[in-house]
Amino acid sequence: MSRLLPRTLRGRLVAGVLALLALACVAVGVATSFAMDRFLMGRVDQQLATIGGRYAASLEHGDDRSGGDTRSQAPGTLGVRLAGGVITQGAVVTPYDDDRARLAGGDQAVLAALPADGVPRTVSLSSLHEYRVVAVPGRDGDVLITGLPLHEAEETLRRMQVFEVFMFGAALAVTGVAGAVWVRLALRPLERVAATARRVTRLPLASGEVALTERVPDTDPRTEAGQVGAAFNSMLGHVEAALARRYAVEQRLRAFAADASHELRTPLAAIRGHTELALRGAEPMPEGVRHALDRIDAESGRMSELVADLLLLARLDAGRPLARDEVDLTKLAIESVGDARVAAPAHRWRLELPEEPVTVQGDPSRLRQVITNLLTNAGTHTPEGTAITLTVRQAPGAAELTVADGGPGIPADMQEEIFERFSRVDKGRSRASGGTGLGLAIVKAVVAAHGGTIGVESRPGRTAFHLRLPDLGQ
Repeated sequence: MSRLLPRTLRGRLVAGVLALLALACVAVGVATSFAMDRFLMGRVDQQLATIGGRYAASLEHGDDRSGGDTRSQAPGTLGVRLAGGVITQGAVVTPYDDDRARLAGGDQAVLAALPADGVPRTVSLSSLHEYRVVAVPGRDGDVLITGLPLHEAEETLRRMQVFEVFMFGAALAVTGVAGAVWVRLALRPLERVAATARRVTRLPLASGEVALTERVPDTDPRTEAGQVGAAFNSMLGHVEAALARRYAVEQRLRAFAADASHELRTPLAAIRGHTELALRGAEPMPEGVRHALDRIDAESGRMSELVADLLLLARLDAGRPLARDEVDLTKLAIESVGDARVAAPAHRWRLELPEEPVTVQGDPSRLRQVITNLLTNAGTHTPEGTAITLTVRQAPGAAELTVADGGPGIPADMQEEIFERFSRVDKGRSRASGGTGLGLAIVKAVVAAHGGTIGVESRPGRTAFHLRLPDLGQ
């Protein structure tokens, strides 16, 4: 049933009004038809009461040619005399003169079965159609039947019904058009609320500073639409305040990360320098001290990489421009796969390149870092012997780069989070076996700074990172 209803509120309101009006028209039509039928039957019964049995009685005393007195009878009047259940005389008045009634055998049986109680009844005569008849007892023990045709009453009722059909149809059509216009005008405030909501959905609310200036103009509390508009405006105000607070927190965190990364570079460099100096010293030292210095050197190097990654992300967040040079992606791919093959020789590295070089505008060192991070990520999270394929191709208006592997895949609930900072697919992975959790975050930030996009599709047995960068023409 719900599938038959219009989807929009406007359509449902108009359909409801038309349905109610149609029901009202049907009820009025049935009531007026019943009342008109009763009225017409009452007039015919009144005429029969006026005629009585005079016309039927006159048939007994009239000559065979004339068939009785017809001057005062309406055309179509039926007169029948029954004696002993048998019709002895019968005639129908015509516009010119009366004529002998020619009744079929079934019609004679119907008339002979009428009780002589003076109550009008409707009978259907096959030779004369429907008649309203009344039977009264005669003075000679006979039965006198007088009837009037119902075709005029039926024709009047039929014309009225046809007129009502056309009149109600026109009323429904006019009401449909006028109702659609009226409902459209009445729902304009709700349409403005919907239009404001659509404009809000097109705003970039996910990150960054958001200017949420959209508001609903209809806020009259005396109307339902005004109440909805006021509530919607209040909600937008709360959302704007929450977004402003979120942006302020993000700015403070970014500033803290940038400042902390910048300040940590010097002491970390000093720690590494002193550690290397101590390890290169000629004086003998206990094995335990040398092992501790080796661990300090390794961890300080790891921390230096983390600080460098944080500083890079902070600079990208601040919108600092990158270098804009012509970069040959095919050359970067060849060099990056060669480095990855040396770093992880147990994997099977494959390279698929087009015949012509694929070039883009960008920062060569940052794009190299993107490719290196993707290859390192694939090698780290797949078992030895896994095939890893780097594909570069020229697409219309863009250069596409894909890193695919045949590893175990990424869980579906983690595929949206892997590009976030410090995100780890394996929550229990140690820092020694895994990275800092910033590799894919840096990939996303660098690609976005180049005006490109990156996405991932993963299932058991295949994981592919798809990177798309605008070409030189763009």
